[in-house]
Amino acid sequence: MGGHHHHHHHGGADGNRKGLAIALAITTGIMLLEFVGGLWTGSLALLSDSGHMLNDAVSLLLSFIAIGVAARPATAGKTFGFRRFEIVAALFNGVTLFVIAAFIVWEAYERLLQPQQVASGAMMGIAAVGLLANLLSAWALMRKGDVHGNVNMRSAYLHIIGDALGSVGAIVAGLIMLLTGWYYADPIISVIVALLILRGAWGVIRHTLHILMEGAPEGIHPPEVEAELKTIPGVEDVHDLHIWTITSGLDSLSCHVRVADDADGQRILQQAIRLLSERYGIQHATIQVENSTITHAELDV
Repeated sequence: MGGHHHHHHHGGADGNRKGLAIALAITTGIMLLEFVGGLWTGSLALLSDSGHMLNDAVSLLLSFIAIGVAARPATAGKTFGFRRFEIVAALFNGVTLFVIAAFIVWEAYERLLQPQQVASGAMMGIAAVGLLANLLSAWALMRKGDVHGNVNMRSAYLHIIGDALGSVGAIVAGLIMLLTGWYYADPIISVIVALLILRGAWGVIRHTLHILMEGAPEGIHPPEVEAELKTIPGVEDVHDLHIWTITSGLDSLSCHVRVADDADGQRILQQAIRLLSERYGIQHATIQVENSTITHAELDV
């Protein structure tokens, strides 16, 4: 059938919350260490990394809050509840990654014009501690949370990976400066790290905007779903089919199914519900069963 796949959560919301709490504690501690270390050694790579870590701590906190908000029950005014807040948090995280990368590039440009001397040995030591912390945080998120299927968790995970890259960059720059005294290494490597961060950020922004624009879920092709529904005996036509994502792991579908006048509409409805659930993992389906006596206006979308 086409390549549709479904990710199932590791530990659900509880696992995601635990993973984020561990990562947040580690990130905050290391951020303070790198900030003090950056001032002490005069390293842009360390200071930009601690700035990145501050942003990370904020985005991890936001992701953590988003899980709590998303778990709130639906209200009369918000019938889908607050599930989509996770997507909004992920979009915010993606945008802030862009801002950080732009800031790093700008700082690096100024340093390229006037290279500054850096205490490279100390810078490498502190960056190594930062790297270890990032790897621990990434491990906590992967072990406890669902970084593949949940876009909120994925955006938090990308912040951590961006940090790890920053730490690797600081170590490499420190090594080059220590061995050669070539202080251009610091800004040049900072720019490479910024570009890598941008790549991950763009993926998150694109994915969250797709969800906010009510795009079809990844791996589900509406024409294929329509063709599958038409194979149910008694179904004559399927129209006004919409498939969209409420939040990570929660897809919705609505459609009109026209059946033969002598067909058993309830039996067909049951088959359609089963097909959507088993083959596409869509539990939230609203299907309007019609026969030739039903007419409705042409729909705009």
